[in-house]
Amino acid sequence: MLAMSEVNCIKLLRNQKSKFINSIANTLGINWRTAKKYADEDDIPQETQVKKRGMMYEEDWGDIVSDWLIEDRNKVDPIVKTTFL
Repeated sequence: MLAMSEVNCIKLLRNQKSKFINSIANTLGINWRTAKKYADEDDIPQETQVKKRGMMYEEDWGDIVSDWLIEDRNKVDPIVKTTFL
């Protein structure tokens, strides 16, 4: 499967620049069947997002823990040790 940017590039070359399937395939270095599949297809494939599962996310603990981690990362350590040589 191609990245969405490549799919959009194929659609642009085919629809707006009126390029042939073989020239698109040669330009992008892909098989002509792949170029034809995405150039003549009406629906653009949507990227799927993986739903996070488990106790942390089903009971909304994941958001709280993420907030804690962000707060801890942004804290400035009051004790800064420096050594001079």
